[in-house]
Amino acid sequence: MTGLQEDWRAGGFGLYVHWPFCAAKCPYCDFNSHVVAQVDQARWARALSAEIARLAVELPGRHLRSIFFGGGTPSLMLPETVDAVITAARAAWGFANDIEISLEANPTSVEKGRFQGFADAGVNRLSMGIQALNDADLRRLGRMHSVAEARAAFDVARSVFGRVSFDLIYARQGQGRDAWRAELREALSMAVDHLSLYQLTIEPGTVFGARADAGKLRDLPDDDLSADMYADTQEICEAHGMGCYEISNHARAGAESRHNLVYWRQGDWAAVGPGAHGRITLPAGRCATEAHRQPGAWLDAVERAGTGEVLREFIPASEQATEYLLMSMRLTEGMDMERFRNLAGQPLNAAAVRSLQDLGMVQVEGDRLSATPEGRPVLNAILRELAP
Repeated sequence: MTGLQEDWRAGGFGLYVHWPFCAAKCPYCDFNSHVVAQVDQARWARALSAEIARLAVELPGRHLRSIFFGGGTPSLMLPETVDAVITAARAAWGFANDIEISLEANPTSVEKGRFQGFADAGVNRLSMGIQALNDADLRRLGRMHSVAEARAAFDVARSVFGRVSFDLIYARQGQGRDAWRAELREALSMAVDHLSLYQLTIEPGTVFGARADAGKLRDLPDDDLSADMYADTQEICEAHGMGCYEISNHARAGAESRHNLVYWRQGDWAAVGPGAHGRITLPAGRCATEAHRQPGAWLDAVERAGTGEVLREFIPASEQATEYLLMSMRLTEGMDMERFRNLAGQPLNAAAVRSLQDLGMVQVEGDRLSATPEGRPVLNAILRELAP
């Protein structure tokens, strides 16, 4: 059991902080986000800090590799709120010398004005939700900024933070292959070191999902065009020194998101805030944690009961092995087959691995298994073959 208790160290330890509030709900978004008129930020800072202190008692002697403020729209937090949370995390756990502290931001003028305050609080990496470099598509996506505002905010961010990433969505309504190639080259010309590039997916329960069900979401690229756009993305990013290190994430060497690597390498992460999901290893085993989704219910639970958790469940080693397979194979570096064997109590199916090798879908180097460039577009099918 001792080996399993230490397994998380291969991925490190991070903290996820969920800020559930947005200025508006985007029609494609299925995240736990809420639009409210007013937020008592001092009250929220106290509650988030209290949750960190509670988890610190259970996870003593750790050093944080990363902190990630996600949402929602964390750049709607006041810098004082961010500072309080970072201060609480520093008091709870030691910080790695090169700790990465990331915050998701939208490029509106209100949020842009807070960038220096976030940096002063300790944020050293900004992840900007730009989503498109086309004003008509930004409106269609429900975004509240223009391309000009996004570029202005990006320039401010680059002057304030050492590391800046931004997100784009492709395979949008009416988007052609040439248009995406041009937009991607424009994005790469903005001197970024990290890009998250996502194909538009239509999720149930979203505005786009309802429109699609009603037959009113027209001009979406078909599967063949979407696949071509994915291939173009790999080719163009690689040529600009921004190869993919994960299915949807591209970075220059050394600029990978350390926090997301904690997830994909199956480290531990404490998670606080409404709807936040965590993975923590305790003396009795590894647990999945989940918090109340509704902001009011979460806040009330923290203040009245001393915890915002609504679920804590131990994960059997066999399920940990499956999680490791599913997450690590998203990475270009792939997975450590010995680590999988230790978790699962048995090796991967050798016949399945050989079959996938023969098809050119995976490669084996020493004890590492990874998807080939040809295999990555069909990763889900590969995982179905490998899953125990």
